[in-house]
Amino acid sequence: MSDPVPTESGRPSQPATPSSQPAPMAARTPEAFSQAQQQPSQASMPSQARPQSPPSNATGQPPIATEAQSSDSGEADAPAFGDAAAAADLQAEIAMLRAKSGELADQYLRAKADAENARRRADDEVSKARKFAVEAFAESMLPVLDSLEAGLAIKNATVQQIQDGTNGTLQQLKAALERNKVLPVDPKPGEKFDPNQHHAIGVTPAAPGQPAMAPNSVVTVLQKGYTIAERVLRPALVMVSAPS
Repeated sequence: MSDPVPTESGRPSQPATPSSQPAPMAARTPEAFSQAQQQPSQASMPSQARPQSPPSNATGQPPIATEAQSSDSGEADAPAFGDAAAAADLQAEIAMLRAKSGELADQYLRAKADAENARRRADDEVSKARKFAVEAFAESMLPVLDSLEAGLAIKNATVQQIQDGTNGTLQQLKAALERNKVLPVDPKPGEKFDPNQHHAIGVTPAAPGQPAMAPNSVVTVLQKGYTIAERVLRPALVMVSAPS
């Protein structure tokens, strides 16, 4: 053991002992003492101001999350998963609407093309109808022309032959007119005057020997009229009875 070290008071200092005895406090200067009084110790600080260290278990490892904490974490992740599903559904709906829009656009273009073709065909048909409107009528008149030419080809025809040929040609002409809906307007005497189909050229009393007629009745037909498809082509020229 080392010799005791003399102190200022003349007493020898005790030799160093094991750590079982508390070590003497180091000497403090007046400046250090005043600084120690100004700075509060950690023990005197309130518990709320003390830095909190994370709890640890006996092994010194961070605590394991409990089931409640795990469920809270799952609930926090649920909105994010729901947003992703909604976004996927929205993208699918947008794709479906785009496909439907393309299909409708294609149908519109096809319908527009069909309408243009139909309008073009209608215009062609109207143009042809105007150009060849008399085609059927002209075809029905050809037999009449042939009959007239055949009658004129006979050099020494008798009166009876000419009369028979003329009657035959007249019947052909009437048949041709009827096929084209050209019908005669030939009112009978005593028939009421119709200003839509008759044209009065004069007023006359009833002819001698005829029964008395009502005023504005047809007395005589001077010229037949004709209608085509129920439309007056030419009114009949008639004489009407005088009003009483």
